[in-house]
Amino acid sequence: MQIAVPSQHRPPRIAYPPTEVFRFDAATFELGMSRVEAAPEEWVRIYDATRTVVDLMRLRGRLGDDLAYSALQRYLRRHDARPTELLRLASVLAVRGPMQRALDVAMAQ
Repeated sequence: MQIAVPSQHRPPRIAYPPTEVFRFDAATFELGMSRVEAAPEEWVRIYDATRTVVDLMRLRGRLGDDLAYSALQRYLRRHDARPTELLRLASVLAVRGPMQRALDVAMAQ
């Protein structure tokens, strides 16, 4: 399992299942965040697809290039894909250059 916490917060202690913690800047933590009702009256917060693709590009050194690029290609096949929103969010999260290059390659194929 993976969770994200704002960088200045202490992550929760989770004994099981094994959990990987990602720390994101508090100023951008809420970008692309939404709430989903996982069960009646049980709400969870998740990042939308656009934010997820940008985060995978940001974390490609830790999680691997293949994951970032395949997620981008999969995102671009969606009927609601918004490449301009990817670039806008990538700019805010300081990964515009790599995202632009990957997007150029993916869209040329």
